[in-house]
Amino acid sequence: MTIGPRHAGGCKKSNDQVIARERGETHVNRFLNLTVVIAVVIASASALPARAYEAGYPGTQVLPGISIGGTTASTPGPGVYMFNQVSTYQASIVGPGAPKVGGSPTAINVNTAGAGILWVPGWEFLGAKYDAVFVQPVAAADTGAPVSTMKRGLHNSTIFPIELSWKLGESGFFIKTGFGVGVPDGTINGANGLGDVGNPWWTFRPEFIVSYLKDGWNFTAAAYGEINTENSITHYRSGNVLDVEFAATKTIGRWTIGAIGYYVGQVGSDTSSAYYNYVINSNRFNVWAAGGLVGYDFGPATLKVWVADEFSANASGGTPLAGVDRAGVGQGIRGFASVSYRLWAPDEPASDNKPRFYK
Repeated sequence: MTIGPRHAGGCKKSNDQVIARERGETHVNRFLNLTVVIAVVIASASALPARAYEAGYPGTQVLPGISIGGTTASTPGPGVYMFNQVSTYQASIVGPGAPKVGGSPTAINVNTAGAGILWVPGWEFLGAKYDAVFVQPVAAADTGAPVSTMKRGLHNSTIFPIELSWKLGESGFFIKTGFGVGVPDGTINGANGLGDVGNPWWTFRPEFIVSYLKDGWNFTAAAYGEINTENSITHYRSGNVLDVEFAATKTIGRWTIGAIGYYVGQVGSDTSSAYYNYVINSNRFNVWAAGGLVGYDFGPATLKVWVADEFSANASGGTPLAGVDRAGVGQGIRGFASVSYRLWAPDEPASDNKPRFYK
């Protein structure tokens, strides 16, 4: 959903910016790598009314694809960084249990916005750089007939209290790991707590990211897990989810272009409850997407735009309804735009008359 909670994730920079600091450039040349995008990001899951998992839940705490637009395994220099991000999702529900009207699939329209903060205090632990991320998203999610829902409000915030980034010598490789939490503080309404975009349960989100960042190239693979507690109202527990995202980009001057993609799937079974007479919506779903990214570094801020087409989607394992598997999942096109910038950094000696954020 929103562009606010997937890590909540966070905002990051391109690879050449990762190594730029060692070549004497300013901290800003590195802020595209902000972990904040990961957080948003990461943290931006919208209330998509797809029917895989508990009814009314989109299936993920964080919006698939929201992190990879800016995520790498590196961490910028000490300071406080921020991102502002928007996204849109235009899709339809597919699968054996997908609802239809006159043979037409049910449409999904989700629009999100979010803000995140990345804090890099300059601490090191076990040879790794430490950072923390907070992301808060908002969302508007509409589903067409026959589902006919309209949701508005705050999505659950996402907090990454710890991320650790290791630089593997001068090889160009970086490794990052971290642990995030989706907090049930969003807009929660309805009999089952899913009448709006908030979710009445906690989500734990471990991450593991590997990047090769050298000579303007960025090859990144990021894996995130989502482990849900049970719905505090219905006691239904949606199964665990795996989200794997990829990027291959090249920065030339101020421009960055490249390819992105992601896979998101439910890898653990749901646990139903007496509230639903132990009926399960879906035990499995799989979605694959691919697309492109373009970015521009303005100096004080960096803009990135990326789009992903979900070219394959399926769902299964729901309790049969009239002999038909009731499982379904959203499939469509996701678009994202993110602006990242530094709010504060330790004082640095002035070497010339250029503005603080200028290359």
